[in-house]
Amino acid sequence: MCPPLPRLAGQFLRFGVVGAAGFLVDTALLYLALWAGAGLYGGRVFSYVGAATFTFLLNRAWTFRAAPAGHVGRQWALFLLVNLIGFALNYGTYALLVAFVPVVAANPVLGVAAGSIAGLGGNFLASRRFVFRGA
Repeated sequence: MCPPLPRLAGQFLRFGVVGAAGFLVDTALLYLALWAGAGLYGGRVFSYVGAATFTFLLNRAWTFRAAPAGHVGRQWALFLLVNLIGFALNYGTYALLVAFVPVVAANPVLGVAAGSIAGLGGNFLASRRFVFRGA
């Protein structure tokens, strides 16, 4: 059974707010990794996992707080697993832009933003359906 539209819209809005905060974490971690010498691609893997962990915890506590709480480690692993499609869209968009658009290679934050937008809808649906059931 589908939840009432206002509840679903509220969850999506909260998911978007969490995603925006995750974007800031993702960007900060990417630039930290670049500073440490990780490179544009390896640094992005590091930043994505860090941001995904951050957004998982915030979504668990706020966006989908009505969902029955499961074991946090299992839920985190499931969150990462079901968001692989969103990750593929996110990272693929980033990698393509970094490789073929010089302004993005010079300003990776633009690729992070484009990737985040590309993965948003799929991540919301997968998270709601498989990780935070009953929310």
